[in-house]
Amino acid sequence: MQDKVYVAGIGSPRFGKPGVTDTYDLMAAAAVREALADAGLTYAAVQQAFVGYVYGDSTSGQRALYSVGMTGIPIVNVNNNCSTGSTALFLARQLVASGALDCVLAVGFEQMLPGALTEHWTDRPSPFARFDQLCEEVTPWQVPLALRYFGGAGREYMQRYQVTPELFARVRAKASRHGANNPGALLRKVLSAEDVMAAPLVFPEAGMTRLMACPPACGAAAAILVSQRFAARMNLDRRIFIAAQAMTTDRPGTFEKRSMMALVGADMTREAVDRVYEEAAVGPQDIDVVELHDCFAQNEVLCYEALRLCPEGGAEKFVADGDHTYGGRVVTNPSGGLLSKGHPLGATGLAQCAELVEQLRGSAGTRQVANARLALQHNLGLGGACVVTLYQRAD
Repeated sequence: MQDKVYVAGIGSPRFGKPGVTDTYDLMAAAAVREALADAGLTYAAVQQAFVGYVYGDSTSGQRALYSVGMTGIPIVNVNNNCSTGSTALFLARQLVASGALDCVLAVGFEQMLPGALTEHWTDRPSPFARFDQLCEEVTPWQVPLALRYFGGAGREYMQRYQVTPELFARVRAKASRHGANNPGALLRKVLSAEDVMAAPLVFPEAGMTRLMACPPACGAAAAILVSQRFAARMNLDRRIFIAAQAMTTDRPGTFEKRSMMALVGADMTREAVDRVYEEAAVGPQDIDVVELHDCFAQNEVLCYEALRLCPEGGAEKFVADGDHTYGGRVVTNPSGGLLSKGHPLGATGLAQCAELVEQLRGSAGTRQVANARLALQHNLGLGGACVVTLYQRAD
């Protein structure tokens, strides 16, 4: 048996461009204070904290939290590439669900550098060596690796299902329309599919333009998870709880299939979401709103199918019918997603959590999804790990 885990408080200050934001410790502390205020708690109530970041020295979590309070609690630093924030959430939820603790903080932050992602430790074996080798073999074009991974997966999808890059352009245009309604989005200019296609090509062989990639960003986000008994005793918000959650890592097929779609996590996503649907006894047809990992427009298309929102090869019809946006079957990335908000690696998963909690509370303003009751979160990190979380509004 598991205790019900409530999301009592969220904090997600607006992300910013690299070089113009506060330092990581100040951003993280601001997100934590916002989440505590939202929950109506002081830091003294927090029994343990999981702090996620990718680019930072060890115990950066302590540096970030000590300015909020020095209460002697366990602080665990978490690094799981782009799924770092949701990994912190996963660990926090496990502690509360098990009954071990009643109030746990998950916070993620990133102080990013401009430009493409790079590895910082080049004097030791790379965790991406096997991924990079297969990527070189299957997608041999000389472009930055992140573009090669997701552009290669998009190219494979186009060849497999006979679609064109305009599918990805329409997805990016949708993201811009959603982002325009989000005061917290880094990019709020509305784009047409034609605008996206006319942008400079960054991977010509895959038809990938610059606007199909999310911008680098700095930022932080946080969530306070509490048990049912603690929420009742403290009279906390009990509207939103985590109905199911799963985390997966790679299986041999990631490499054995020699598929770029598998290499960028489509199989991990499929396995994680299937576990979540089974645990919660729901199906994709029951989901009202989704925040998924759209680091590239190509990956959003792959995720539609991996999350079972449409059949394999059905993304083009799904998009053409408007089933991925307001007025359709399910609203995907009402926040504008990573494509509009930016992607501070450690913060992304917790910012997704904050968006979906707002949607289920009915407090999302002009981007509100009407009558949202079930919300699905998907956060993916290559190397690899995938976390899928289902939030439910208590009726």
